[in-house]
Order: sequence, then structure tokens, then C-alpha cells
Amino acid sequence: MVRLAKAQDIDLLIKITKACAKYMIDKGIFQWNEFYPSKNAFVHDLERNELYVLEVKNKVIGCIVISIHMDEEYLPIDWLTLNDKNIYIHRVAIHPDYQGKGYAQQLMTFSENYAIENNYVSIRLDTFSQNERNQKFYELRGYKRLGDIYFPKQSTHPFYCYELVL
Repeated sequence: MVRLAKAQDIDLLIKITKACAKYMIDKGIFQWNEFYPSKNAFVHDLERNELYVLEVKNKVIGCIVISIHMDEEYLPIDWLTLNDKNIYIHRVAIHPDYQGKGYAQQLMTFSENYAIENNYVSIRLDTFSQNERNQKFYELRGYKRLGDIYFPKQSTHPFYCYELVL
């Protein structure tokens, strides 16, 4: 079940994303670090009612942010649709113990249905250029790679921007 996050979920989400960061680092993917994702980011997402969690058997195992706010890093990208009626996906995480079982697919299906039901024209996101698994994941769902952006506090490598037109 996907639901809006509550304040009491934040500490668990930090543990989940730290476990994900360690899992990626162990595989040579330096996408997340001690700066990201931060507790402040999750608190901000929660305050804007954009943070969702995935529960399996009453246990939170993952999260996703569904935002209507475009980060300034996205401004240079030549998007497929106008910068109006778009949603932005951030901080998709499934605890490593539960990865590979379709739970990230559930989160993305939830966000895509949310976008359709609320008359958004597209979904935009970014994923790390060194994370080929994520790139394949989004591309198989129909997302189109459009350009590169940089988050210097996270990596010297680019992040690839994707968009799915609904």
C-alpha cells in the first residue's frame, strides 16, 4: 500500500536511504552520500504533502516524492512538454532487502496513475549516469532521456533527465 508519509516515518526513511546508499556504494555507484538524501529534504517533502511511503505487511520498505515543483537544475533541459502541469519524481528508494521484487514498479505505477488522475501532462525525473540499472528501469517504462544535469554535492558525474509524456 502506498500512502502519504507521516512525521514518524522520517527516521525510518533515513535508515532506508542510508541502506540504499551503502548498497549502491558497495556496487561502485556513488549516487547518494552523507549529504543526500537528507532529513531536511524529507521534512520539506512531508510539509508539502509530496512524500509517500510503500508499506508491505504494515512495514514501511520504501518511499517516493511526487512533486509539482521544478528544481532550478532542470531549467536548461529541453523538455518534451511545456513547463506546466508536470510532476517531478525524487528520492525513490526501496530497502535493499526488498529490491528486485517489483516494489519500485509499484511506486512508479502509483505516481503515473496519480499524474493521469490529476491531469498532469508528463512526469519528469533524473537518475545517476553511473546507475545503469535505474536507467534501464525508467527506459523500459517509456521514459525518454533528454539531457544531463549536475549536483556537485553528490557527484562529479552527471545525472540524466527523463520525461514520460502521458
